[in-house]
Amino acid sequence: MFDQNTLTLLIDSFPKILVYGLKVTLPLATAAFILSTILSVFVAMVQYANVPILRQICRFYIWIIRGTPLLVQLMVAFYGLPLLGIHSNPFIMAVIVFTINEGAYSAETMRAAMEAVPAGQLEAGYCVGMSYMQIMWHIILPQAFRTAFPSLFNALISMVKDTSLASSITVVEMFTRTKQIAGQSYNYLPLYIEVAIVYLMFCTVLTYLQKRGEVRLGSYGVRK
Repeated sequence: MFDQNTLTLLIDSFPKILVYGLKVTLPLATAAFILSTILSVFVAMVQYANVPILRQICRFYIWIIRGTPLLVQLMVAFYGLPLLGIHSNPFIMAVIVFTINEGAYSAETMRAAMEAVPAGQLEAGYCVGMSYMQIMWHIILPQAFRTAFPSLFNALISMVKDTSLASSITVVEMFTRTKQIAGQSYNYLPLYIEVAIVYLMFCTVLTYLQKRGEVRLGSYGVRK
Protein backbone atom coordinates (compact mmCIF):
# COMPACT_ATOMS: atom_id res chain seq x y z
CA MET A 1 0.00 0.00 0.00
CA PHE A 2 2.81 2.42 0.88
CA ASP A 3 5.14 1.99 -2.09
CA GLN A 4 7.35 4.70 -3.51
CA ASN A 5 4.59 6.18 -5.65
CA THR A 6 2.25 6.35 -2.68
CA LEU A 7 4.85 8.07 -0.51
CA THR A 8 5.47 10.59 -3.26
CA LEU A 9 1.72 11.21 -3.53
CA LEU A 10 1.42 11.73 0.22
CA ILE A 11 4.34 14.16 0.30
CA ASP A 12 2.95 16.14 -2.63
CA SER A 13 -0.62 16.18 -1.31
CA PHE A 14 0.16 17.10 2.31
CA PRO A 15 0.66 20.86 1.71
CA LYS A 16 -2.43 20.97 -0.52
CA ILE A 17 -4.55 19.37 2.20
CA LEU A 18 -3.02 21.51 4.95
CA VAL A 19 -3.64 24.75 3.03
CA TYR A 20 -7.36 23.99 2.75
CA GLY A 21 -7.39 23.13 6.42
CA LEU A 22 -5.86 26.49 7.31
CA LYS A 23 -7.85 28.64 4.91
CA VAL A 24 -11.25 26.91 5.01
CA THR A 25 -11.67 24.31 7.76
CA LEU A 26 -10.26 26.32 10.66
CA PRO A 27 -11.85 29.65 9.64
CA LEU A 28 -15.22 27.91 9.24
CA ALA A 29 -14.99 26.27 12.65
CA THR A 30 -13.65 29.40 14.36
CA ALA A 31 -16.25 31.77 12.91
CA ALA A 32 -19.11 29.39 13.71
CA PHE A 33 -17.77 28.80 17.22
CA ILE A 34 -17.53 32.51 18.04
CA LEU A 35 -20.99 33.27 16.66
CA SER A 36 -22.55 30.20 18.30
CA THR A 37 -21.07 31.22 21.67
CA ILE A 38 -22.67 34.67 21.36
CA LEU A 39 -25.98 33.07 20.35
CA SER A 40 -25.80 30.55 23.20
CA VAL A 41 -25.22 33.29 25.77
CA PHE A 42 -28.30 35.18 24.56
CA VAL A 43 -30.47 32.05 24.58
CA ALA A 44 -29.16 31.00 27.99
CA MET A 45 -29.79 34.46 29.46
CA VAL A 46 -33.37 34.41 28.18
CA GLN A 47 -33.95 31.06 29.85
CA TYR A 48 -32.12 32.09 33.02
CA ALA A 49 -34.27 35.22 33.31
CA ASN A 50 -37.38 33.18 32.45
CA VAL A 51 -38.57 35.82 29.95
CA PRO A 52 -42.17 35.02 28.92
CA ILE A 53 -42.75 33.93 25.30
CA LEU A 54 -39.05 34.35 24.46
CA ARG A 55 -38.22 31.44 26.73
CA GLN A 56 -40.73 29.23 24.90
CA ILE A 57 -39.26 30.30 21.56
CA CYS A 58 -35.77 29.44 22.78
CA ARG A 59 -36.90 26.03 24.05
CA PHE A 60 -38.56 25.34 20.68
CA TYR A 61 -35.37 26.35 18.85
CA ILE A 62 -33.26 24.04 21.03
CA TRP A 63 -35.75 21.20 20.61
CA ILE A 64 -35.76 21.45 16.80
CA ILE A 65 -32.01 21.83 16.35
CA ARG A 66 -30.94 19.16 18.81
CA GLY A 67 -33.54 16.76 17.41
CA THR A 68 -32.44 16.92 13.76
CA PRO A 69 -29.11 15.93 12.14
CA LEU A 70 -26.61 18.63 11.18
CA LEU A 71 -26.40 17.19 7.68
CA VAL A 72 -30.17 17.58 7.24
CA GLN A 73 -29.98 21.17 8.48
CA LEU A 74 -27.27 21.92 5.93
CA MET A 75 -29.37 20.43 3.14
CA VAL A 76 -32.52 22.31 4.18
CA ALA A 77 -30.62 25.60 4.24
CA PHE A 78 -28.83 24.96 0.94
CA TYR A 79 -31.91 23.90 -1.02
CA GLY A 80 -34.61 25.68 0.95
CA LEU A 81 -33.35 29.24 1.33
CA PRO A 82 -32.99 29.88 -2.43
CA LEU A 83 -36.69 29.03 -2.78
CA LEU A 84 -37.35 31.95 -0.43
CA GLY A 85 -35.18 34.23 -2.53
CA ILE A 86 -32.25 34.05 -0.10
CA HIS A 87 -28.99 33.32 -1.91
CA SER A 88 -25.62 33.17 -0.19
CA ASN A 89 -22.09 31.92 -0.60
CA PRO A 90 -21.89 28.23 0.46
CA PHE A 91 -19.16 29.05 2.99
CA ILE A 92 -21.28 31.74 4.63
CA MET A 93 -24.29 29.44 4.61
CA ALA A 94 -22.20 26.74 6.29
CA VAL A 95 -21.09 29.21 8.98
CA ILE A 96 -24.71 30.17 9.63
CA VAL A 97 -25.92 26.56 9.88
CA PHE A 98 -23.03 25.51 12.10
CA THR A 99 -23.68 28.57 14.28
CA ILE A 100 -27.36 27.77 14.70
CA ASN A 101 -26.62 24.10 15.32
CA GLU A 102 -23.90 24.57 17.90
CA GLY A 103 -25.72 27.50 19.48
CA ALA A 104 -28.51 25.16 20.60
CA TYR A 105 -26.12 22.76 22.32
CA SER A 106 -23.94 25.47 23.86
CA ALA A 107 -27.03 27.32 25.10
CA GLU A 108 -27.83 24.38 27.36
CA THR A 109 -24.23 24.30 28.54
CA MET A 110 -24.32 28.00 29.37
CA ARG A 111 -27.74 27.77 31.01
CA ALA A 112 -26.55 25.01 33.32
CA ALA A 113 -23.36 26.95 34.11
CA MET A 114 -25.34 30.09 34.93
CA GLU A 115 -27.75 28.18 37.15
CA ALA A 116 -24.74 26.71 38.98
CA VAL A 117 -23.83 30.19 40.22
CA PRO A 118 -25.34 30.62 43.71
CA ALA A 119 -28.57 32.62 43.57
CA GLY A 120 -27.36 34.72 46.49
CA GLN A 121 -24.86 36.44 44.22
CA LEU A 122 -27.67 37.80 42.07
CA GLU A 123 -29.38 39.14 45.19
CA ALA A 124 -26.11 40.59 46.46
CA GLY A 125 -25.67 42.47 43.19
CA TYR A 126 -29.09 44.05 43.55
CA CYS A 127 -28.27 45.01 47.14
CA VAL A 128 -25.25 47.08 46.06
CA GLY A 129 -27.30 48.91 43.41
CA MET A 130 -26.24 47.01 40.28
CA SER A 131 -28.65 46.58 37.36
CA TYR A 132 -29.58 43.15 36.04
CA MET A 133 -27.26 43.47 33.03
CA GLN A 134 -24.39 44.66 35.24
CA ILE A 135 -24.86 41.63 37.47
CA MET A 136 -24.90 39.38 34.41
CA TRP A 137 -21.79 40.95 32.89
CA HIS A 138 -19.67 41.33 36.02
CA ILE A 139 -20.81 38.47 38.27
CA ILE A 140 -22.85 35.68 36.66
CA LEU A 141 -21.33 35.33 33.18
CA PRO A 142 -17.63 35.33 34.23
CA GLN A 143 -18.29 32.47 36.63
CA ALA A 144 -20.51 30.68 34.14
CA PHE A 145 -17.88 30.89 31.40
CA ARG A 146 -15.28 29.47 33.75
CA THR A 147 -17.55 26.48 34.46
CA ALA A 148 -18.59 26.04 30.82
CA PHE A 149 -15.13 26.55 29.31
CA PRO A 150 -14.16 22.85 28.96
CA SER A 151 -17.50 21.93 27.38
CA LEU A 152 -17.43 24.90 25.02
CA PHE A 153 -13.89 24.11 23.92
CA ASN A 154 -14.87 20.47 23.36
CA ALA A 155 -17.58 21.79 21.06
CA LEU A 156 -14.94 23.68 19.07
CA ILE A 157 -12.86 20.53 18.68
CA SER A 158 -15.90 18.60 17.52
CA MET A 159 -16.82 21.36 15.11
CA VAL A 160 -13.40 21.21 13.44
CA LYS A 161 -14.13 17.59 12.55
CA ASP A 162 -17.76 18.23 11.65
CA THR A 163 -16.75 20.81 9.04
CA SER A 164 -16.26 17.89 6.67
CA LEU A 165 -20.07 17.84 6.37
CA ALA A 166 -19.90 21.23 4.67
CA SER A 167 -18.82 19.39 1.53
CA SER A 168 -22.49 18.39 1.13
CA ILE A 169 -23.29 22.01 0.19
CA THR A 170 -20.28 22.39 -2.16
CA VAL A 171 -17.87 23.94 0.35
CA VAL A 172 -14.37 22.79 -0.65
CA GLU A 173 -12.73 22.28 2.74
CA MET A 174 -9.92 19.99 3.81
CA PHE A 175 -11.72 16.65 3.46
CA THR A 176 -13.29 17.60 0.13
CA ARG A 177 -9.87 18.57 -1.20
CA THR A 178 -8.56 15.19 -0.08
CA LYS A 179 -11.34 13.41 -1.94
CA GLN A 180 -10.51 15.40 -5.08
CA ILE A 181 -6.86 14.37 -4.89
CA ALA A 182 -7.84 10.77 -4.18
CA GLY A 183 -10.21 10.79 -7.15
CA GLN A 184 -7.36 11.84 -9.43
CA SER A 185 -4.94 9.20 -8.17
CA TYR A 186 -7.42 6.41 -7.25
CA ASN A 187 -5.36 5.90 -4.09
CA TYR A 188 -7.97 6.57 -1.43
CA LEU A 189 -6.93 4.87 1.81
CA PRO A 190 -3.45 6.46 2.23
CA LEU A 191 -4.87 9.91 1.55
CA TYR A 192 -7.74 9.42 3.99
CA ILE A 193 -5.22 8.33 6.62
CA GLU A 194 -3.20 11.44 5.83
CA VAL A 195 -6.16 13.81 6.24
CA ALA A 196 -7.06 12.02 9.48
CA ILE A 197 -3.56 12.84 10.74
CA VAL A 198 -4.04 16.50 9.79
CA TYR A 199 -7.35 16.59 11.69
CA LEU A 200 -5.55 14.97 14.62
CA MET A 201 -2.86 17.66 14.48
CA PHE A 202 -5.44 20.44 14.59
CA CYS A 203 -7.36 18.81 17.45
CA THR A 204 -4.15 18.17 19.39
CA VAL A 205 -3.23 21.85 19.21
CA LEU A 206 -6.74 22.82 20.32
CA THR A 207 -6.59 20.31 23.18
CA TYR A 208 -3.32 21.89 24.31
CA LEU A 209 -4.91 25.36 24.16
CA GLN A 210 -7.87 24.05 26.14
CA LYS A 211 -5.60 22.77 28.90
CA ARG A 212 -3.70 26.04 28.98
CA GLY A 213 -6.97 27.93 29.21
CA GLU A 214 -8.21 25.74 32.05
CA VAL A 215 -4.94 26.34 33.93
CA ARG A 216 -5.24 30.10 33.48
CA LEU A 217 -8.86 30.10 34.59
CA GLY A 218 -7.95 27.96 37.58
CA SER A 219 -5.09 30.20 38.61
CA TYR A 220 -7.35 33.22 38.15
CA GLY A 221 -9.82 31.65 40.55
CA VAL A 222 -7.08 31.04 43.11
CA ARG A 223 -5.81 34.63 42.92
CA LYS A 224 -9.31 36.02 43.32
